[in-house]
Amino acid sequence: MSNAENPPRPVTISQVKTEAELWQALAIREVVFIEEQHVPEGIERDAEDVKAYHVLAFQGGHAIGTGRLVMLSEPPPGETGRWAQIGRMAVLQAHRKARVGAMLLTSLEDEARRRGVSDVVLHSQLYALEFYKKQGYEPMGGVFKEAGIDHLKMRKKL
Repeated sequence: MSNAENPPRPVTISQVKTEAELWQALAIREVVFIEEQHVPEGIERDAEDVKAYHVLAFQGGHAIGTGRLVMLSEPPPGETGRWAQIGRMAVLQAHRKARVGAMLLTSLEDEARRRGVSDVVLHSQLYALEFYKKQGYEPMGGVFKEAGIDHLKMRKKL
């Protein structure tokens, strides 16, 4: 069958509400970060997972991407307002380039707005800088290593 006869199923984003859904999010992160990028499991999973707001991207009933939002207890030095950090953005390889990452990011930003957040930050791997710039994020500071991978801190005012 051609793609015209069998169009791709729509992608939906939803909040992780059950332990089973959290395990799906962690499984996606394991594939992307631990298996593909060789991030040690002890670094990839952290205490923030328990209190973070997580989302999953689904297509055809299958989880294909995830991300999380963590409220920061205080703004960075010299800043004001309520801040949050978006992180652990991961999309399974077969679903990249299909705007799933942008949908996850938008969903997390929407939740941040609902919580009265003024600014969000994230740590972008260098290969993803252009993706985040297209979503309105601006670099702040210099390149640093996180889990042995070069990153740049980025910020977006909501």
